Amino acid sequence: MKTESENLILSLIEQTRQHLNFATSLKSKSDKELNWRENPESWSILECIEHLNLYGNYYLPEITDALSRTKTKGESHFKSGVLGNYFANSMLPKEKLNKMKTFKDKNPLNSRLDRSVIDTFIDQQLQLINLLDRSRKVSLNKVKIGISIAKWLKLKLGDTFRFIINHNIRHIKQVERIATKMKIDLDKNRVLKNYS
Repeated sequence: MKTESENLILSLIEQTRQHLNFATSLKSKSDKELNWRENPESWSILECIEHLNLYGNYYLPEITDALSRTKTKGESHFKSGVLGNYFANSMLPKEKLNKMKTFKDKNPLNSRLDRSVIDTFIDQQLQLINLLDRSRKVSLNKVKIGISIAKWLKLKLGDTFRFIINHNIRHIKQVERIATKMKIDLDKNRVLKNYS
């Protein structure tokens, strides 16, 4: 995948704003709705969001550190790496549910969670927008971020952003499926706040 760097950043910022609005809509739901699970092995809405927070706890500091250390200049185009493109695309949900095994340290099943999980996710998405904005000044191709399962395996910054945001898309779709099963109206199309 090759694209203009600015277009990539703008599309990722817009997607993150949609995630912020989605998370804000969850705050109006009851604790019962947020903690409901279809069966003992399935995640609740809060567990889905906490799973995303656990990844944010790793990737946001890594990106912040890389941006503060880099001396690279931004370039006009981003060209996805083979591995990075694979990881980013593999996170996107498919028509037919494509289950993936979750690493134990990122699995929140049966955690005691409250709605502060949503606030953490909102804070992380605001940080992500800030990092995307800062990344306009650096190389999305040359700055590398170690992945959470093997720090020695590094992805281009642009691919890392795509992976994180596609992973968010995947689990927000999971939350939507949970809400559908519970017959919860998430009112996800309503713009609740202008995050900019």
